[in-house]
Amino acid sequence: MVCHNDLAEGESVICTSCLYHIPRTKYWLDPENPVAKIFWGRVFIENACSFFFFSKGSSYRKLLHHLKYNGKREVGVTLGKEFGYELKKVEAYQKIDFIVPVPLHPKRMKQRGYNQAEEIANGLNESMGIPVSSDNLVRSEYTETQTKKTRIERVSNVSKAFRLSNPEGFSGKHILLIDDIVTTGATLEECANVILEAEGAKVSIVTLAYTAL
Repeated sequence: MVCHNDLAEGESVICTSCLYHIPRTKYWLDPENPVAKIFWGRVFIENACSFFFFSKGSSYRKLLHHLKYNGKREVGVTLGKEFGYELKKVEAYQKIDFIVPVPLHPKRMKQRGYNQAEEIANGLNESMGIPVSSDNLVRSEYTETQTKKTRIERVSNVSKAFRLSNPEGFSGKHILLIDDIVTTGATLEECANVILEAEGAKVSIVTLAYTAL
């Protein structure tokens, strides 16, 4: 889906060469990376990072477009699995209890047919062996798309949009919160705050892509 060349035997979705050359941030090796700094002073998290740079003109941008809008859910699984191989080498991400995707509202879930963040979570589960929890953090308010909104508009748009159906289920647990991309971090911040309402819960955040505003 990146180079448009034929896949070799044993390859799937993205060829080995394109996976190798994906513009990795390597932010998981730096606790004070730009993704983590997005949340400083806004919500208390343990760690945060993204897998690759979402750069204008990059042929890798189309992967997220295929994942989100073209029904190519296998892109999320493949990239999540690859990301998981990197994260499991890092001590900060080795004591996670649950992988939790940012949820879609049922209305949007019906429109799209799947949650792209959950597909990424499934890929992370394959390589990290950590269970996915996709029914505790729920989206109770239907919100407009965050695309083209300012940070203030994004924060207002997702305020009170999420809740925990069973807070006790996350009590004392370290949650790895997952989304496809981070820009202002407004949605992830709101989700993290809701998870932290569970007694003794801890949150780390990872996304596939990072784009600087």
